[in-house]
Formats: sequence, C-alpha cells, structure tokens
Amino acid sequence: MTSDNTTLDASAPRLEVDALLDDPHTRIVVCCGSGGVGKTTTAAALGVRAAERGRKVVVLTIDPARRLAQSMGISELDNVPRQVKGVDESAGGELHAMMLDMKRTFDEIVEGHADADRARAILENPFYQSLSAGFAGTQEYMAMEKLGQLRANDEWDLIIVDTPPSRSALDFLDAPKRLGSFLDGKFIRVLMAPAKVGGRAGMKFLNVGMSMMTGTLSKLMGGQLLRDVQTFVAAMDTMFGGFRTRADATYRLLQAPGTAFLVVAAPERDALREAAYFVERLAAEQMPLAGLVLNRVHGSGAAQLSAERALAAAEALTDRMAEDTHADPPADADADPGTANGPAADRTENNLEAHGIVDLDGGKAGSRTAGGLSPAAAAEHTTPTSASAAQLAAGLLRLHAERMQVLARERRTRDRFTALHPEVPVTEVAALPGDVHDLAGLRAIGDRLALNPTDTDD
Repeated sequence: MTSDNTTLDASAPRLEVDALLDDPHTRIVVCCGSGGVGKTTTAAALGVRAAERGRKVVVLTIDPARRLAQSMGISELDNVPRQVKGVDESAGGELHAMMLDMKRTFDEIVEGHADADRARAILENPFYQSLSAGFAGTQEYMAMEKLGQLRANDEWDLIIVDTPPSRSALDFLDAPKRLGSFLDGKFIRVLMAPAKVGGRAGMKFLNVGMSMMTGTLSKLMGGQLLRDVQTFVAAMDTMFGGFRTRADATYRLLQAPGTAFLVVAAPERDALREAAYFVERLAAEQMPLAGLVLNRVHGSGAAQLSAERALAAAEALTDRMAEDTHADPPADADADPGTANGPAADRTENNLEAHGIVDLDGGKAGSRTAGGLSPAAAAEHTTPTSASAAQLAAGLLRLHAERMQVLARERRTRDRFTALHPEVPVTEVAALPGDVHDLAGLRAIGDRLALNPTDTDD
C-alpha cells in the first residue's frame, strides 16, 4: 500500500533554492515547463525572494496574461524594465520586471543594426510587420534576443526568465535555429539574388532564371506580397548574419555555468511527463539544470490518519446514526387511546388526524409536511445536537479521506519521476488556499520554495 506521507524520500536530492539565489555566480535563472503549471508565479516569487535577499533582479516574462504585473502592483509591464515598489530593499537588493514585446524587440534590432533610411524602409515594409508580429518562432526568438540584451547590459545581478507557454518542450531553444535557418535559407537567398545583382540585370536574372518559380510564388503568395518579401530581403541583407551570430551567442550563454534552468511542474501525470521530457532535452543540449519545482502540492496536518481509517470511521458513525434514527421510543402503556389523556385526545387538541391537519373551526383537512408533520411539529422533531455533530464528523472524515487519496496519487506520480531521474534535485511548493495577486502572495510562494520538509510539522 502506498504511504500517505507527502515528504520527499531521503534518497531524492533536495533543491536548495536560497543557495541558488544567493550564489553570486548565478546570473540567469530560466523557468521552463508546460502551460498552466505556475511558471510565471514561480519566476515572480523567485524574483521577490532574491531581491529581498540582496540581489539586483530583473524578471522577464513572456506570459500574455499579465498576471505578473498585477501581482507586483504595476499597472502595466512593457519592453522596458520597471522597478517594483513595496519590495524590502534593506539587504541592498532591487526588483525590476518587464514583459516581452516581441515586435518592439524586433524593431530595436532593426534600429540598432541599420542606418535611419534602411531602418525606416524595413519597419514600414508590410512583410516585416507581419513577420515581427506573428511569424512562427518570433516570440521565442525575441525572448532570446531580449535575454542577450539584458545580460550584455550587465545592470542586474540576476535575470529570471519566464519562458513562453508552449505545449512543445523548449521551443525557445529551437526558435533561434528555426528563424536563423529561415533567414539564411535557400528561399531567402533566392529572393536576395536580384538585389545582389542590382538594377535591370537583376530583374533580367529574376525573369529569365526563375520565371517558373516566381510565377508559382506569385500565384501562391500574391504578386504584391512577393514584392514586399523581396523588398524586405533586400533591406535586411546586411542583417541576416547578425541574427544567427546573436542567436548562437545567446545559446552559448544558456549553456554557461552562470545559468540555471528550473523545470516547473504540477504533481500530475501529464505535467510530470512533460517535465521529464524537459529534463532529457536540457541534458541533450548540455544546459545546466538546477532542479525541479513541484508546484501546488497538497498536504495535510493529519497525515497519520489514513484514507482507509477515515472512511471506516465515517461509515461507523453513519451506521450508528441510522440505528439511532430507527429506534422508536416505547409507547406509554398507561395511556388509553380512547381517553382524553390518550394520543387520540392529543391529536384532536392539536388539530391532528390520521390523514392530516384538521381545521377545527372550518372542518377542512389541510396538507401535511413531507415528513407527515406540520412545520411547528417538524421543528420539535429536528435532529438532536449529538446527531448533527456525528453527521458533521462523518462528512469531515470523508473529506479527509479524499484529501489523503489525492496526496497518495501525487506521491506516486512524483515517485515515478524521481525514479526515472534520481539525479534531479526537487523542491515541493505547498498549494495556497487562494490565488496569488500581490507581493504578499509571492513572498508566501517564495517561502514555500525554500522550505525544507523538516522545517514544518505538517
């Protein structure tokens, strides 16, 4: 039988969150995981805790839900780091937060690597506007670009990255390669050829050498779109190499010793299966994994009472109440049904007859309550206090049994992960009773992130 104990096995290594945050060599923490497991909250909580322990921190989120801004008391996050007020800075730390604006980041790249005229031509190009706003992989690529910019700035001791929510594991690692391959690919090079040849010769080359291909592309893309793409490619020609160079540099930065990846997961089968894939992929990419954050773990202050014992006690109480309910009190042997002192007289005096309530003045029978009694009589026959207490106790025991079954299921799921990856340090974050919407809630999450099981009696 699976134990209901929810603490980590002694053999499972413990993720020391405070040691990770306090280490001055830790410069980047990347929170990754599948959608809906609490990456944004975890990243924000780590930022608050690190800042209040003396680090100068910036949290970069790519989550469009804007929950990070709400929890940090900022009206709106944008592409510029904003200082978070209300953080305890007595240890010398600061907290800044920002939300990735992928189009603005793309615009900044263009403006920083092209002269004014060429930059304007690119920014006004319709194909560029579509590419920068929603091309597949652009968000992930721009997250990498912004991370590289923040690290190069060297203004912050610690950068915490909340990766884009995605069903495909570690898309943000693949995005630079995909976008770089697109910009350096054969299709783009074909479109660049006329611009490189120049003038009429270029047009002649395009018309003669590629008339079939461009005719097909014009049909598929539309003539105007094809011209927009060609104009964009011609303007971006000098920048293509820079994309791959910066992507490679940021990729190496993520592999450097100063970076730590935290995989965030819920104690559920699908989430931990995804987490296992993240762990394996990070190992394959030689990315430094700090550990697993197991979020929203349920606990109990009465773990010594198993689900089986709780259910058995609830059933015993229910059976006892049923016996008490069906045990009728003995009839009064001295009472004569036909006398004024008997039950018949009581029924007459209280307007009761065998078939219902009788209005003595009007001689009309009325309907009875569902239990066979008038409301006044029913009130006199309510469940005794002891029975009510027994019902409440039985209900609480059943709720406890359900909680212990959830705990056991979470324990089994977690143990399967730790058996597959015994080398991965783990920390468990106890579930809060409500949503996190302010700095106090983020501090509570931070406390749970760093809490050792031996520090609590739960």
